[in-house]
Amino acid sequence: MTQQPNEQNNNNETSPPIVKLLIDNDPVNFPFHAAYLVYEEAFDKATEAQAKNELNQNIQDLKENKIDLETFYRNLAPFRKLDLPRQERFSMQTQRKKDWRKKTQRQERIKRHKK
Repeated sequence: MTQQPNEQNNNNETSPPIVKLLIDNDPVNFPFHAAYLVYEEAFDKATEAQAKNELNQNIQDLKENKIDLETFYRNLAPFRKLDLPRQERFSMQTQRKKDWRKKTQRQERIKRHKK
């Protein structure tokens, strides 16, 4: 029983690391270039080998026109972790124009007589 986990560890250590594909040769093709930048960011953040394999496969399929951009972004969505600020409740106090005028006139009157 103790030999089986050791054998599995040896197999994982000997597997070559998964490398990022450098296939963005044509920066003139803007949609592909933008998709490649998203791929790079997701690849750099990914830690699992399976995730990196899927990312490589998706960018390769996009390069070969096997999938379209919409499908590519849909496939990459689970790997992208966007750090968006949490939307908090926003409240705005409003007042009627009549009330605002009254308040402003009162402040001006006080200001005028303080001189």
